[in-house]
Amino acid sequence: MDLKLFFTVFGTVFLAELGDKTQLATMLFATDKQKSGLMVFVAASLALIIATAIAILFGSVVSRYVDTRYLSWIAGVGFVIIGVWTIFRL
Repeated sequence: MDLKLFFTVFGTVFLAELGDKTQLATMLFATDKQKSGLMVFVAASLALIIATAIAILFGSVVSRYVDTRYLSWIAGVGFVIIGVWTIFRL
């Protein structure tokens, strides 16, 4: 097991998800006392697992045709654009 890879991916995804709209939506579901916290946890976890599986499959296919350096640049520029848009939208 590549622990460096594990902790890099875990740390990156964990930090990216903190305060994300997904986490906030899950928190709102969990505030309803009539809903099972365990069911909210299981459903949200399964949704994240499936979304991650789709991302891995898509990334594996795209990386066959596009150099990963370009993908990193595209992702980086995309995040910067979203950040700037978020700041000026307020």
